[in-house]
Amino acid sequence: MTDFQRYLRAKRSVDDRAIDRRLVGLLREQVTARAQDTDGPLRILEIGAGVGTMVARAVEWDLLPAGEIRYTAVDIEAANVDALPQHLREWASERDTAVTTGGDTTVSTGDSIVLDTPESRIEIDPVAADAVDYADQTETDYDLLVGAALLDILDLDRLDPLLGCLAPGGCYYFPITFDGATRFRPAHPADSEVERLYHSHMDRKPGGASQAGGDLLARLQQRDGGSILGAAGSDWIVRPVDGAYPGDEASFLSHILDTVETALGELDETITVDLDDWLSQRRDQLDAGDLIYLTHQLDILGHIDD
Repeated sequence: MTDFQRYLRAKRSVDDRAIDRRLVGLLREQVTARAQDTDGPLRILEIGAGVGTMVARAVEWDLLPAGEIRYTAVDIEAANVDALPQHLREWASERDTAVTTGGDTTVSTGDSIVLDTPESRIEIDPVAADAVDYADQTETDYDLLVGAALLDILDLDRLDPLLGCLAPGGCYYFPITFDGATRFRPAHPADSEVERLYHSHMDRKPGGASQAGGDLLARLQQRDGGSILGAAGSDWIVRPVDGAYPGDEASFLSHILDTVETALGELDETITVDLDDWLSQRRDQLDAGDLIYLTHQLDILGHIDD
C-alpha cells in the first residue's frame, strides 16, 4: 500500500463526517426510483474511484436499491485500481453485521469484484483510465455518475462528455468538491499567504481550480437538459479528540501538509513568508495533537432530463 492509498483510506472517516446527509437521502430516493423504472441492472459509473471507499460507503449507508447493480469504478492511477479488490476484501471481512444492509457482505474476485448482500448483488468492474476519455468512449448508458473529491482537478470544460454517458433520466452526484478555503488552527502569521499560494498552485495546474465547487454549481445551473436537485456544503473538519485524532486521520493531515509543501515548492514566484517555520510549527502541532484543519467544499446532486 502506497502513502497515497493510505491517505485515501484515512480520509474515509473525514469524508463521512463532511458529506451532506440530506443529499444522501435524496440520492437514495433517486436511485431507488430509477431502479424500479429500469429494465435490467442499475448501472453506476464512478470516476476517481480510488481504492473503493465510495462503494463501501454506498453499501453501509444503504444507498443502493435491492437487485442487481453493475458498478464501473474508474481511476486514472493503475495502482489505485490494483488496490481496490484488496481494500474491499478487508472492508468486508471487518464489517459489523449490524450495518443497515442487515448482514455480512462477501467479496469474490475475478475479472470483476462481486459484493453479495442480503438484498443486492453488486458487480464491480475496476478500470484504469482517464475518466473523461472513458465516459466519452463507453457505449453504456449509465443511471448514475459519481465523482467524489475530483472536479477540482478535472477541467470543467470536459464536463459535457462526462454527463453525456448518462441515460435520459439519469443522475449525477459530485460530493466533496473543493471550493476555495484551506484553513489551519491555531493561527500562524503566514496562514493567509500560504493559503493564497496553495490555491494559486491549484489554479495553475492543468484542469485545476481552487473555486471548483462554485464554478461547477454555476455551470450546472446554466446547463440545458437537466436540473440540480440539491447542493450543500461538505466541509472537512479534522480535529483532535481528547488529544488524539480519530482513526488514521493523523496520517491524513500529514499528507495534507506534505501536499502543501510540494505545491508551494513547485511555484516559480518568490515566497515572502517563512514556509519552513510554518511547516515546522504545523507538524509539531500535529504531533502534539493540537492541529485543526478546515476546508470548504460542496456536494451537488442533479439529473438529466428524460
